[in-house]
Amino acid sequence: MAEHSESGGVSAVMEKISEKIQAHDSSSSSDYDSETDSEKPASVKAQIYRLFGREKPVHKVFGGGKPADVLLWRNKKISAGFLGGATAIWVLFELVEYHLLTLVCHVLILALAILFLWSNAHTFINKTPPRIPEVHLPEEPFLQVASALRIEINQGFAVLRNIASGRDLKKFLIVIAGLWVLSTVGTWCNFLTLFYISFVLLHSVPVLYEKYEDKVDPFAEKAMIEIKKQYLVFDAKVLCKIPKGPLKGKLA
Repeated sequence: MAEHSESGGVSAVMEKISEKIQAHDSSSSSDYDSETDSEKPASVKAQIYRLFGREKPVHKVFGGGKPADVLLWRNKKISAGFLGGATAIWVLFELVEYHLLTLVCHVLILALAILFLWSNAHTFINKTPPRIPEVHLPEEPFLQVASALRIEINQGFAVLRNIASGRDLKKFLIVIAGLWVLSTVGTWCNFLTLFYISFVLLHSVPVLYEKYEDKVDPFAEKAMIEIKKQYLVFDAKVLCKIPKGPLKGKLA
């Protein structure tokens, strides 16, 4: 009887120890699961694909200043004013077929006539004469624009020289395809219509992308994967068979 009681006590102690171990294991596993769950959003965020590989918000990509506010319709009145003004100019020159020189001359004639009559008739109508401000264009902004334009032109020439040297076949094909597309679009419409279409797209596509980026980015990721696959096939079948670089070494 004593031995039976002792064995029963030992078994009870062993059961308690095993229960404690299982409880510790379950708590540690739950802690680990909670830690992994808390780490998941950060890893998921790090793995989210963004169009063109951007890491900043769309507003920061466009500079984050007033131009970005206009393009992303932060101030709807100003954005609508820009878009309405561009539409009016396009309708005036493209549909009505008004000429730029004629428009400038007519606007100047109207403005000068109103100011001249107002300046001479203010004594008869008992109103103060118009205050015509003195306009002086500062030199510094023009120099800054010219300097920035010079840098961009020099970079463009450097890129064209690099492409023409035959070192990067992929970039060469991209540039040729882009120029061909522009030449094709140029046969469909004139420069003013092309500029207006670009202006409208610039004021509509970014704001729509910012609103639906969570839906656009996964689709863009799938498209980029498919494009890369097709490019690898094209590279293996065509590009790898084209000799690269100058032929001076072979001729020597």
